[in-house]
Amino acid sequence: MNTEADAYHYTECGLPNVWIQGANLIDDDGEEIIRIPNPRGLHRLIARKLVESEGGLTGAELRFLRSEMGMTRAQLGVLLHKEGLIVSRWEAGQIRIDGATEALIRIYATIKLRLGPIDDTKIEEISARCAAASDARGQLRIDGTVCGSYRLVA
Repeated sequence: MNTEADAYHYTECGLPNVWIQGANLIDDDGEEIIRIPNPRGLHRLIARKLVESEGGLTGAELRFLRSEMGMTRAQLGVLLHKEGLIVSRWEAGQIRIDGATEALIRIYATIKLRLGPIDDTKIEEISARCAAASDARGQLRIDGTVCGSYRLVA
């Protein structure tokens, strides 16, 4: 636990930049452990943030979305008309995902994970985000002070 910011570095999700403020710290026979109530809600919030983010997805972000959708690399490859090896290379950061394919992934994630309605305007917004230059994303700070309820911290 980072006592300075009272934030827990949530690496269990597979992303290097997720921090939960006010995480639920409990004492388990003298050992401090973090309890994450409602992990599905937490992961849904993270997925929504990734889908709505500017710039290309990183390999770890793609892996997170794929896992949340309950898909294997091969299944995602079939959906995208790509070999599973290509998906593996995207996730390893060896090659970049082209903008059109990434837009399709984000749109599919929005539908599959029920992240919100999809209409023409939303599709255009997602497509524009994928075309933006890819910069390293800053920290994703999440307020977890209300047990089982999460929101992004500005």
